[in-house]
Amino acid sequence: MPPRYRIISVKRSDRLNHDRRLRRIAGVNPDGARWNISVDSAIAGIEARRWHFFVTLAARDVDVVVATSRYGNKYLKTADDNGPHPEGLLLLPECR
Repeated sequence: MPPRYRIISVKRSDRLNHDRRLRRIAGVNPDGARWNISVDSAIAGIEARRWHFFVTLAARDVDVVVATSRYGNKYLKTADDNGPHPEGLLLLPECR
């Protein structure tokens, strides 16, 4: 099982397409070191089984998964999101 990383903030784009709404994700390692990576890097890491991401919503950990739009574009959303939009990730604050 790959290491788990909690996403605590996101960098939004100005796009409205559900598969292009996010540009970056960020979090803090257990040792306190901050990390910030592109969505494309996160997708590659998930698919290579190097990383596993999750968010905490309503005091519950929810996995982040790779989804594919009807146009074939890969993007991130939570396992709890109903429909194509990454609603769970969009609830997070903006990266500083």
